[in-house]
Amino acid sequence: MEGLTAAAAETGVPFAADCEGGMFGFFLLPQLPHNYPQVMESDAPRFGRLFHGLLDRGVYIAPALYEAGFVSSAHTDADIAETVQAAREVFAAL
Repeated sequence: MEGLTAAAAETGVPFAADCEGGMFGFFLLPQLPHNYPQVMESDAPRFGRLFHGLLDRGVYIAPALYEAGFVSSAHTDADIAETVQAAREVFAAL
């Protein structure tokens, strides 16, 4: 999440993330939401462009805006670095 947060910040994309162990989630918001109305402020069309941009680069995240993601021991440091680079490219295009 640190890498994705930094990539979003570099490109000026609002991005708030949280994680616990291997589970993570994020919103295209400047800060984590604390209630349902705040969650609904997340930019769904922009998330769709992020999802498809990552998918086009070989990175599959959960397709729904409100789903959690998971990192496992099968993911290498190289996998994570490639994911962050792909996100950086997509964020720049958003």
